[in-house]
Amino acid sequence: MGLRTYIVKRLIYSFILILIVIVLNFTIFFAMPGDPYTLFANPQRFTKEQEEQIKRFWGAYDPWHVKLLKYISNLLRWEFGISTRTRGSVGQEMMSRLPWTLYLVGCSTVLAVIVGVLLGVIVAHRRGGIFDTSNVVFSLIVSALPTFWIGLMLILVFSVNLKWFPHALPYPQDWGSPTVPFPRPLTVNSISEGALSIVINIDPGETLRYISGYLAHSILPIVTLTLFQYGAFLLLTRAVMIETLTEDYITTAKAKGVGERTILFKHALKNASLPIITQAALYFGSIIGGAIITETVFSWPGMGTWIYDAIVTNNYPVLMASFYVLAITMIAAILIADLFYGIIDPRIRYG
Repeated sequence: MGLRTYIVKRLIYSFILILIVIVLNFTIFFAMPGDPYTLFANPQRFTKEQEEQIKRFWGAYDPWHVKLLKYISNLLRWEFGISTRTRGSVGQEMMSRLPWTLYLVGCSTVLAVIVGVLLGVIVAHRRGGIFDTSNVVFSLIVSALPTFWIGLMLILVFSVNLKWFPHALPYPQDWGSPTVPFPRPLTVNSISEGALSIVINIDPGETLRYISGYLAHSILPIVTLTLFQYGAFLLLTRAVMIETLTEDYITTAKAKGVGERTILFKHALKNASLPIITQAALYFGSIIGGAIITETVFSWPGMGTWIYDAIVTNNYPVLMASFYVLAITMIAAILIADLFYGIIDPRIRYG
């Protein structure tokens, strides 16, 4: 089987898996206790007749298979409905939150992979020594600690005591207000009637303040997530590297006088990287879900805080959309990891 045939086959399987995820998502939320339609039809604001009209409008009395078909159709067309809390579009709210999460969780995950893999290679090479033992113990400790505790300790030390970094990021809608003097680098002066021309002024000074403030607010949460995640990559890299370094071709390379750096990174790490790629794919696939606890601790307006607010307020449309998008990204990440297997290891054939 060639690579093209394999990709087509995996895409078909992935689409079937997405349909299964949609059905499970629908079943779980509609099997939960309570009536989600009452979130729209508030008894304190509407009469009984108005409540019935609202429920009929949202299809509360449709048969379950009709609801399921509508649900599948809407999700495949990327229509997530209306938030029961803000009465705004769930898709628009998601797109406003997504860049924050991609930056925060993406940077921390990249740093965790780089630091964890590099340290894992070094401790595997120096296994049995103090450097190996100390790194393994420290990685186990920080991986076992809850992220909210790590975040609170970083806030206590670097924000409250040393005052190096701010500890909470104000929400974008509050920037420029009297209570939150966070800069607005872009200001719209005028918009034409036909919405064909928009005059925007960019203040270089405010833009620099905006970027520096943004980076300053993001350092502590990025450090928190990096500390929490890097230990898993260090321990996995150490385990697979120790096994690989005992192979015959490594011994042969040493006998030929090949340098240690070349042996470690070009020969050993490359052949031991398949489990690392799998774990990295799972971590990157879960980026869209955000970091609920860390984002909440640092008041970060990303997907994690959005999901937490939806859980507290029983905002079913937001939760259903979040779980659906998270499942799609996880499926895509696993597909990409499978394709990388053949690139990293030519012994793998797509059959």
